[in-house]
Amino acid sequence: MTLSRLFGQKQEKAPVEKRPDGLDRLPPGQYHTKKWPVLTYERTPKFDPTTYRFKVWGEVEHPFELTWDELLDLPRVQLTADFHCVTTWSRYDNAWEGVHIREILQRAKPTADAHYVMAHSFTNYTTNMPLSDLDDDDVLIAFRHDGEELEAEHGGPVRLIVPKLYAYKSAKWLSGLEFMKEDRPGFWEIRGYSNSANPWKEERYW
Repeated sequence: MTLSRLFGQKQEKAPVEKRPDGLDRLPPGQYHTKKWPVLTYERTPKFDPTTYRFKVWGEVEHPFELTWDELLDLPRVQLTADFHCVTTWSRYDNAWEGVHIREILQRAKPTADAHYVMAHSFTNYTTNMPLSDLDDDDVLIAFRHDGEELEAEHGGPVRLIVPKLYAYKSAKWLSGLEFMKEDRPGFWEIRGYSNSANPWKEERYW
């Protein structure tokens, strides 16, 4: 049984398109869908804005903590990006709105020893990546998707978006970023998912 059949998704044939770097827009092994399937290991949590804190710590010059209102008050950007799930579906042209990751990096100032980042969720989910993957033009902390508030089942009210990696690196229900000298596997990475998660190399599992 294919993963797409397992999750009840109808495959939709997409025209062959190229990215500016020459790679196919649709990564190998993926199918295009206009739907947005809900896939998560965890139960969708309840969010309490009065107790929520967004924390940045570890190998940074200026660790800090923000309340929910303080996080919402940061400058916002909008970007459009494709989204690729490790279970083989891809959704094109997602319109995201949120805080650009470099707004956070400028405030925190990662040290020369900061080479990796662990994204933390308020559900205790974690996922790791090199700092170079986080510090990119298309990475943001998202509050809105396609013109609407980000729904809880899709990681709302706040999730990390790293479009160039499989979606399990885009941590739902984001609550903090830990900057690290050495790499450390997160929730799915411990359980056999790829550490690097590059869709165009089909880096799905160890």
